[in-house]
Amino acid sequence: MLRSVILAASRSSQVERLVATAPFTRDVVRRFVAGSGTDDALRATRELVADGLAVTLDNLGEDTVTPEHATATRDEYLRLLKLLSAAGLTPAAEVSVKLSALGQMFDEQLAYDNARAICAAADEAGTTVTLDMEDHTTTDSTLDVLARLRKSFPSTGAVLQAYLRRTESDCRELASVGSRVRLCKGAYQEPESVAYQSAREVDKSYVRCMNILMSGDGYPMLATHDPRLIAIGEDRARWFDRGADHFEFQMLYGIRPEEQARLVGEGYQVRTYLPYGTDWYGYLMRRLAERPANLAFFGRALVSKK
Repeated sequence: MLRSVILAASRSSQVERLVATAPFTRDVVRRFVAGSGTDDALRATRELVADGLAVTLDNLGEDTVTPEHATATRDEYLRLLKLLSAAGLTPAAEVSVKLSALGQMFDEQLAYDNARAICAAADEAGTTVTLDMEDHTTTDSTLDVLARLRKSFPSTGAVLQAYLRRTESDCRELASVGSRVRLCKGAYQEPESVAYQSAREVDKSYVRCMNILMSGDGYPMLATHDPRLIAIGEDRARWFDRGADHFEFQMLYGIRPEEQARLVGEGYQVRTYLPYGTDWYGYLMRRLAERPANLAFFGRALVSKK
């Protein structure tokens, strides 16, 4: 019921105006989104890189329904990559791309062509691209596009979601030499037939998947804010003798910045996921709708920097 209410609110222009003008909302947006424009993204990236963090930037927007919108999203990434390179922010800064924002839902070939153009621009800028993962219905399509892109751009990163029952198998397939894989828990509402439903089951799956990636020949990217999983990641790095150049932690912009700083101080590579763009309202509302428990998560994050 709560998820339905949030989704309905995400489509209401009246609710958007109300939320956009609320003082609390402005605090949330400032905390979790770099800003609405490319200049905001560059400013935040400079600050993060100056603090010793790596960055992956996400131009907000997904579920594109027209070729024109998909092309505009592609062009924004091309512009961003040129500016990042000119500012000397690459290779510390890379970009994260949702294929649904590039046309995946109505034309997979168009999405591939747009993603390929972004990968080529990233390569020219001296950095990389990671393909974000969305709900389970797009997993096979996203991995197919990834395989095609890696033929020309082998550093293209994948994202796997520990709450999906298939992910251990996908980890084994992708834990190969040079393969960059971001492991996250997953936040979409998925049926029990394809996804674990309890937090305990998801955490156990995350650890199993982490062990597969950390024992493999690829480059694991552990995306989590969970203190227990971070501690296990540190332990697994020691166990598998992985140095700071052979894996990294990833966290969202505005979440546990003191912990990000601590990990950097311990010599770990930490990458901040930095969203920006005018679609911040839809972004935040969809994150809440995907898992309404995120309401409490964002609330705790606002009052805690640890």
